[in-house]
Amino acid sequence: MSVLIRGGRIVTAADDYIADLFIEDETISLIGESLDLAADRVIDAVGKYVLPGCVDPHTHLDMPFGGTVTIDDVEAGQTSAAFGGTTCHVDFVIQPQGHTFAAALEEWRSKATGKQVIDMGYHMAVTDLENGGTLEELATLPEQGVTSYKLFMAYKGALMVDDETLFETMEVASKTGALVMVHAENGDVIDVLVRQALAAGNTEPLYHALTRPPEAEGEATNRAIQLAHFAGAPHYVVHVTCKEAVEPIAQARDKGWDVWGETCTQYFFNSLDDIAKPNFEGAKYVYSPPVRDKSNWEILWNAVRTDVLSVISTDHCAFLFD
Repeated sequence: MSVLIRGGRIVTAADDYIADLFIEDETISLIGESLDLAADRVIDAVGKYVLPGCVDPHTHLDMPFGGTVTIDDVEAGQTSAAFGGTTCHVDFVIQPQGHTFAAALEEWRSKATGKQVIDMGYHMAVTDLENGGTLEELATLPEQGVTSYKLFMAYKGALMVDDETLFETMEVASKTGALVMVHAENGDVIDVLVRQALAAGNTEPLYHALTRPPEAEGEATNRAIQLAHFAGAPHYVVHVTCKEAVEPIAQARDKGWDVWGETCTQYFFNSLDDIAKPNFEGAKYVYSPPVRDKSNWEILWNAVRTDVLSVISTDHCAFLFD
């Protein structure tokens, strides 16, 4: 199929100009002024920007968690993404306890069968190397198109792995060339703080944030970076929220280490003021890592401008608010 986009505004790293684009089989083959070409579809883009499709590298569609399932299945999530200009995303396969990686990947792929409307890929979340997957099986995943491993340093008793699992996975990644992605929060510290808050009767939504302080994120970020460097694995810190996590990423990148950081749209606009809203309205802003003080907004914007944080994702993980 061919598409001719006429008169759109195109902005590149070097230029800003009005032009036509001719696309053949999803590939831009020609850019020029007043192109005289026949096309299966012609789009009038006068007065509009012409942008490439966005890639969201961090989503959770149709994912079981905490006794429920995220509200968007593959069809609903991808349809919404397409209307917003996202044409590709990478979803997380969550390895169930006691299941092999192959079984987990097959389950997640089956969720997309007959429902996929845009391009997608998968990361593998490693949760069980004792009774489920093995390091040997993990090493074969890049051959199946899964070139990134995700590990959780939080959610104790559910998804959290210990440092042994973290480091062994990193060693596999150093051999396979896979990327190690880490949810960096100190789950043990959070568990203590949560128990203390519950014992004191502090159950308002605000305490979700207060029991997950920026120091817990900063410590885990630095620990994961050091372990990945020692293992020789490329390392990607997901959903960075605060100064305490930005700083160790900046230091590692200054040293030339293979470390990248990602943040998410919500951390630029939401803050502790939102999660502190009365009458349980603050629950609409509960996610992990949590919202932070507004002082972190400019830190994140500057980190993106200076490529300390190289990626902006959504971490789309939607639940109903009843």
